[in-house]
Amino acid sequence: MKSDQTLPKLLAERAKNNPNEVALRQKSLGIWNEITWEQYYQNVERLAIALSEQYHFKREEKLVIIGENRPQWLFSQMAAQVLGGIAVGIYQESLSHQLVYYLNDCKARIVIVEDQEQVDKLLEIEEEIPHVEHIIYYDDRGMRHYKHDKLSYLDNLIETGEKLLVDQNDFFTTKTERSLGDDVAIIAYSAATTGPPKGAMLTHTNLISAAKNLEEIDRIESKDDYLSFLPLAWIHEQVITVTLPLIKGSVINFPERPSTVLSDLREIGPHTLLAPPRVYQTIMSNFTTRIQGATWFKRKVFDTFQKYGKKFAQSKLENRSLSAWEKFMYKLGDFVVFSAIRDHFGLARIKRSYVAGAALSPEVFHFFHSIGVNLKQTYGGTELAGIAFVHRDDDIKVNSSGVPIPNTEVKIGEDGVILIKNPAIFAKYLHEEHEAEVHDGWLSLGDYGYIDEDGHLFILDRKENIIKAPNGELVYPSAVENKLKVSPYIQEAITFGQDRPYLTAIINIDMTSVGRWADNQQIIYRGYSDLSKKSEVIDLIEEEVTRLMSDLPEHEQVKRFIILHKQFSANDGELTRTLKVRRKFIKEKYADAIEGMYADAGEINIDDETREFGDQVNLQIIKLAIKQEVA
Repeated sequence: MKSDQTLPKLLAERAKNNPNEVALRQKSLGIWNEITWEQYYQNVERLAIALSEQYHFKREEKLVIIGENRPQWLFSQMAAQVLGGIAVGIYQESLSHQLVYYLNDCKARIVIVEDQEQVDKLLEIEEEIPHVEHIIYYDDRGMRHYKHDKLSYLDNLIETGEKLLVDQNDFFTTKTERSLGDDVAIIAYSAATTGPPKGAMLTHTNLISAAKNLEEIDRIESKDDYLSFLPLAWIHEQVITVTLPLIKGSVINFPERPSTVLSDLREIGPHTLLAPPRVYQTIMSNFTTRIQGATWFKRKVFDTFQKYGKKFAQSKLENRSLSAWEKFMYKLGDFVVFSAIRDHFGLARIKRSYVAGAALSPEVFHFFHSIGVNLKQTYGGTELAGIAFVHRDDDIKVNSSGVPIPNTEVKIGEDGVILIKNPAIFAKYLHEEHEAEVHDGWLSLGDYGYIDEDGHLFILDRKENIIKAPNGELVYPSAVENKLKVSPYIQEAITFGQDRPYLTAIINIDMTSVGRWADNQQIIYRGYSDLSKKSEVIDLIEEEVTRLMSDLPEHEQVKRFIILHKQFSANDGELTRTLKVRRKFIKEKYADAIEGMYADAGEINIDDETREFGDQVNLQIIKLAIKQEVA
């Protein structure tokens, strides 16, 4: 039976039943400004009628939105859906050539952007996107002297919509009454880790099913707070920021600026947190370096209770029991130390904290559970409308991705690939040439893994990433990389070794942690590039890699590595906008560097395209002599 439930209908219902309750908060000039459900609804309705009457926006037409997380993004998306249209989110940090790809791919006629920066990028590529007829901006700072036929201000449209509604006060109901759950609500582009982004068409039913099934596992209470700081073009953020509040009445808070996220996180103290592994690794690294630089007394107090925190984490993650003394000491440690740590990072009220996008290392998992944070791994994807697997509170296995959410089935294909079936699976890709691996309702995301006797899903790696070692054993690069990233001094590591005698790696240092270490060592440096080439830093990272690799089997150990002179960047194509590594791109871009690590040279030269004249950079190859332990 087809559902007639849609996101706009849920909004209308929420505004009718809870008109004066807070739906959204936006921080501006240090003040949190509140928007009620009734105001949310009114802004959507006014914008929708203006788009319909002034710009003739039609059913199934695409509306592109580009900008930071703001209430206006939600107003725009919902307005398009009121009219039966499709919202297309594009990452706000996309470069001009990337915007050309997205806009030409979806053929949008109307684009809503945040500010002058986004307007400038679109006007720069105007001739390459001839189908874009209207550019609507919602932050007018710096826009006073812009005179262009395509430009208009979103607030003016909302004011126009308010006037138009005088004669059409049933506009919202009339436009939404014939909408169905199977109508396409959004187009979400894939992460593009292995090729060009593909637009996944997701229906209202897909999004609502994903949210409801996740909420059955982790109950969201009305008025629970969530800080929305990850890109709204990411499907996981869409489900939690847009869909879940419509169902449960949770409150979405938007940070003032990307640079204020950590301070805003402390102010809000959300009940739910969603972030990729790098965010959690950064929090742990920052804490590790801070405690190392603390006074002797503070370190002593932390060390005293840390061992009980570790025991508590082990009891939860490994299903062990604590003695009465250990429970008492952990509770005392929580009162004295751990609660203060949680509060410092804005995690004081956290009920659950999700890891999304990739797997997190066991060491980081243990750290967060040791300080009392309910950290849980998830697994899902764009084509699954977000999260499809998650740890249960009382059933967390560190290396697993959890168990299926309700109404989700999983099986392992004959070749080891993971197959999933649930009502949130997307309708289709935007273009027919992008074929989805869906057979009889079963979807493959291209990941390999297995299911244990308790129903937990374990992700090994993507098929194209798996390395066959010379001894015939299989190596899963992500596991080795997660091991390296346990070090507070290593932010990112990419391993290589297919058809090679041993593993190598390209490493990014953690600028914050290594910078603090260098300051304590009285090492003078000028930025990341200079710091990464200091002999003392090279020795530090060599010690860390040697230590971390020593307890791995010989065939999984990194034998040589280089410290890259720059951090991996989405702007340089090395990361996706959700901070996933584009392994194939990096392998091609740094092919000479990788080849050099398998040669006898002590240094390699690579072209530095980020410098003005394309200078070459000398990188030292660090060769490790790690011996396999003899039993």
